[in-house]
Amino acid sequence: MQCSKEFWEALDSLVEQSEVVIDRPKGTAHPRYPDFIYEVDYGYLKNTASMDGGGIDVWKGTDKEQKIDAIVCTVDLTKRDSEIKILIGCTEEEKEKIYNTHNNSSSMKGILIRRY
Repeated sequence: MQCSKEFWEALDSLVEQSEVVIDRPKGTAHPRYPDFIYEVDYGYLKNTASMDGGGIDVWKGTDKEQKIDAIVCTVDLTKRDSEIKILIGCTEEEKEKIYNTHNNSSSMKGILIRRY
């Protein structure tokens, strides 16, 4: 089953009305886990809310067309929460890196839902 057109349009609207803040650029270390290096720019939508109390998370890729092309839905057993991460302008290689990031430990799992 594919996500509805209205779902993607709602995400488009949310991103268009928000400032994307990249607070963890590609190549930088995670603030609590210094061995983890971000392979794609990571940040959040300013003035939005997510389960962890921060803004809605985004991965921002290098594709010239900077549109929402997927989301990742995650379950974190350590934090005991779930979230969505919005992927903006990600190449196929970047999507694979992001997917692997959310599935490389026993405590976090994610699924990638592509926009078609």
